[in-house]
Amino acid sequence: MASNNSRPLSPHLQIYKLPPTALMSVLHRGTGVVLCIGTLFLVLVLASAATGATNFASTESLLSSWFGYLVLFGFTFALYAHFCNGIRHLLWDMGYGFNVENASRGAIASFGAALALTILTWIVAIAA
Repeated sequence: MASNNSRPLSPHLQIYKLPPTALMSVLHRGTGVVLCIGTLFLVLVLASAATGATNFASTESLLSSWFGYLVLFGFTFALYAHFCNGIRHLLWDMGYGFNVENASRGAIASFGAALALTILTWIVAIAA
């Protein structure tokens, strides 16, 4: 059996550029995982607050560190990205924006809206 070396190789991620819709699909799944982990972290924060001031003081010091702010910023972005992508899917379910051009625009718009909402939330939170 002779091998045919003229056949093209399957594209891989170093060659093939994923379209915005595929990137948002991966991001949506990833933010779902981050939200699950973040919710468990939120339960731990609430449990430490319920067990006393000493336990909550250590949790508060962790949350107010640079690492805590980074985790909270990431959780905020995951929340908004998952929410905005869910709205995009809801619009698809209603029959809007389901062609290729509008689907790509919607993916970029939902990412931009999530980023803008995250930054706006943190500006308001820091200002307050």
